[in-house]
Amino acid sequence: MISKYRDFFEPEVATRLGRLNIIARQAVEGFVTGLHKSPHFGFAIEFAEHRPYTPGDDIRRIDWLAYARTERFYVKLNEQQTNLRAQIILDASSSMDYASNGITKFQYARYLAALLGYLMLAQQDAVGLSIFSDSLREHFNPSARMSALQRMFDSLEQIRCYGTTAMVDVLNELASRLRQRGLIIIISDMMDDPQQLMRAMRHFIFKKHQLIVFHLIDPAELEFPFENIARFVDSETQEQIVTDPRQIRTEYLSVLNEFLSFYRKQCADAGIEYLLVNTAQRYDRMLVKYLTMRRKLIK
Repeated sequence: MISKYRDFFEPEVATRLGRLNIIARQAVEGFVTGLHKSPHFGFAIEFAEHRPYTPGDDIRRIDWLAYARTERFYVKLNEQQTNLRAQIILDASSSMDYASNGITKFQYARYLAALLGYLMLAQQDAVGLSIFSDSLREHFNPSARMSALQRMFDSLEQIRCYGTTAMVDVLNELASRLRQRGLIIIISDMMDDPQQLMRAMRHFIFKKHQLIVFHLIDPAELEFPFENIARFVDSETQEQIVTDPRQIRTEYLSVLNEFLSFYRKQCADAGIEYLLVNTAQRYDRMLVKYLTMRRKLIK
């Protein structure tokens, strides 16, 4: 399957993936273990999903209605029997299409989402995907089947950036739709009203989900290295300004620092795991480093 999707797994990354499973296996296990104290969600017996029947399964759990429809045997799983359920929420608004170093924030986000999906399904956890810009453009609920990975890759391959961000509305919508508690992974440049966005993320916390935010920033956005008079264009609103970057650099960096500090502090206060990601870093190395660090923290 990896060879079919070289857009996400370049040959050198694909070669490293096998090694990554060895190098980071304990880190990934720690990642999953730390995200939910147990693979069970309490003592609920609410129906969660099906999986194909295998010899040795309790025949009392066979869904005979599903058999009548499909002539195949499926076993009902309840929340006690399912592992971690993760929903990856990916920003595809126009601001994510920016790049100063050859890779746009959205390309980086796609690679990261693909690698996270691959690793989590390898851990036999369920993964779903939501993609948004000015509305929710793609959505499927978590599944532990390997076909979910193919569906995720197909969606990531076809999606393109456009439109303004409606991140606040989309997160509130998803918080209402995702009824079963699980892990929410947000991959975005967070270019929305910070106060409202934090309220939307707290909506997930109120519903007992756990959140990780990968906040993607291009290196030029972090450093503002521009020297000559330039025209800056807002990729979402198309507003333009012509200015001398040297005159506004200090103020820009001050505002940026406030912007990032706000998310860092507010996420910490809300119990949301926040990671600022410079897209100059290789996404696979960044993720292994993060997983390894996280494993040490939860010991």
